[in-house]
Amino acid sequence: MTGPRLRRSARALVVDQDGRVLLFRSVLPDGVSLWFTPGGGVEPGESVLQALCRELAEETGLVVDADPPHVWRQRVVAVEHVPGFDGVINDYFLVRTDAFDPQGTLTPDQLRDEWLHEHRWWSTAEIRAYEGDALFGPRDVAQLLSELLEHGVPDAPRPIGL
Repeated sequence: MTGPRLRRSARALVVDQDGRVLLFRSVLPDGVSLWFTPGGGVEPGESVLQALCRELAEETGLVVDADPPHVWRQRVVAVEHVPGFDGVINDYFLVRTDAFDPQGTLTPDQLRDEWLHEHRWWSTAEIRAYEGDALFGPRDVAQLLSELLEHGVPDAPRPIGL
């Protein structure tokens, strides 16, 4: 018997000098709106870090020169959570940078084709105070980010929930 077939994804916590995190907004085909970190699926033959670097260049234009610390791991097993898979493993890496206006290698039309509609720098206070209808991914990103910024990089990636 085999286990669930999970999609592997590399995600970046892009954090600026003021502790703000860069998030993208997506409107999924079912109408759900979601703010989440840049990143995406690991392609065949890629390492997680190679995927992270590719995704950051495509979506934000940010070039990562060194291996960023691996801070969180999210494992979600749920039928149809990711089309064609039984779930996803998201590996989150901390990327510190100065604030910038994301302009990746993908065109605006290509970004929309990937359901990326806008981006914004968020403070943890702004995330906590948000009263809109969009969800955040991960749901408790404000708390997780606050703990990460206060306590530093964990010795091993911290398991997180949806």
